[in-house]
Amino acid sequence: MPIYEYICNECNSKNDVLVRDIKAQTKQACPNCGNTKMQRIISSFAYHQSEGMRREASGAPQQNAAQGGINDPRDIGRWTENKLSGMGIDIRSGEHKDAFAGVRNMIDKARTGDMSVLDKKAD
Repeated sequence: MPIYEYICNECNSKNDVLVRDIKAQTKQACPNCGNTKMQRIISSFAYHQSEGMRREASGAPQQNAAQGGINDPRDIGRWTENKLSGMGIDIRSGEHKDAFAGVRNMIDKARTGDMSVLDKKAD
């Protein structure tokens, strides 16, 4: 049983209608104004990206393939701050200041050229 979307020619309201029998010719009436001149429209749909597509679209810090690393240490911090800012998180002030103290420290060190913060392996 499909659900069709109709638009009223009188008041332009959209309505979903459950059609129990596709072959039956039924007149739909607008629940807002009662008009029976309804036009079936193509419903919109959602498109979900795969994890790989989301990663590709989000971008990454500039990398130098020959060196296998980052061209400019400042790119790491800039990229991280931009991504967090896009999520509404300001790591330098407000409610997130304490929670992101370690991240800020790593960014500040990377900006001075100290890349040792990236060399630490997780236990």
